[in-house]
Amino acid sequence: MSDDLQLEDPTALKHIFGRQRLAAIAREARDICPAFDRERFLVLCHHGLDHLSLMQRLRRVSTSLHASLPGDFRANVEVLKRLAPRIDSSFATLALGDYVALHGQDDVDFSLEALKFLTPFGSSEFAIRAFLQRDPHAVLATMRRWAADPDEHVRRLASEGCRPRLPWASHLPVLMADPGLAEPILQALRADPSPYVRKSVANHLNDIAKVHPDWVMARIEAWPLHDAACAWIARHALRTLIKRGDRRALTIVGAGAAPRVDVLRFEVAPGLLTLGENLSLTLELRSVTDTAQTLMVDYAIHYVKAAGHASPKVFKWKMLDLAAGHGVTLSKRQMVRDFSTRTHHPGRHVVEVMVNGERLAESFFDLR
Repeated sequence: MSDDLQLEDPTALKHIFGRQRLAAIAREARDICPAFDRERFLVLCHHGLDHLSLMQRLRRVSTSLHASLPGDFRANVEVLKRLAPRIDSSFATLALGDYVALHGQDDVDFSLEALKFLTPFGSSEFAIRAFLQRDPHAVLATMRRWAADPDEHVRRLASEGCRPRLPWASHLPVLMADPGLAEPILQALRADPSPYVRKSVANHLNDIAKVHPDWVMARIEAWPLHDAACAWIARHALRTLIKRGDRRALTIVGAGAAPRVDVLRFEVAPGLLTLGENLSLTLELRSVTDTAQTLMVDYAIHYVKAAGHASPKVFKWKMLDLAAGHGVTLSKRQMVRDFSTRTHHPGRHVVEVMVNGERLAESFFDLR
């Protein structure tokens, strides 16, 4: 699942499974399998549809497919494999993997091959978790082989499918408790040529770092960080620790030294903001040392809560190399709007700038 979807409100995204798309799925399934009960499928899908969330709609599609397909599990999966390339939404295609997860637990090898086939059309990252929860060691053995697959979608599934805290999915406590179970997969993909795969590996490690930070940092310190792909994963895998100002994590990415800079300007505009408007940040720094330095620049917004107190949320800004005696001006725009995970409240919001984990400047804006 793309991170764009992860950041959006699932309430709005539920229309991915709107009536028009359901009709298209039914039409294509009937074309592939004349015995498919198109009318039954649509009746089942439409029942109470307006009141269902995104993930409830996904599950409704998979259960309705089961009720409307004429064959046994393997025969029905062959129909779904032919259906997958005909669905015009990769997220909607996740319902096919969900079908496999619901009905394939007693046919694991066949089911895993089906999920491997389906993942380029709509990631099987949710569906495979049902199999991992039942037999993590056996399924991870298969996923380790997938880490060497020529298809980047399959390699990404090897990492994303066993992410301990995959958003919108059930967590995997056994992998959070013992991250070493998935370590061979992460090591195999630590310098993958695909950014799609590298992002998954970084997110997987970031999940682990929230509980086992020393474990993650010890592994990354042993990587060949001169390799650009490894270095990219390291920066993104350690982002939560870097936001906390963890000195070891900052040192790994080359920003462990105290910043030797003057803050010439830090501006937050507008000073009075309405929900839905853009916040603009401008930062001007100048080096006060005679050697080059690597700087990790982040900022924190102290969001006002309903009870009146404030809680900081740290955002990434930029990593840069600043030459001796030189200056740099950075700018950033961010829309202030509500998410399913964050509701804004009126009041004064302090904004802080952090460089290499040290807070160097602050300003504020008032939210109406």
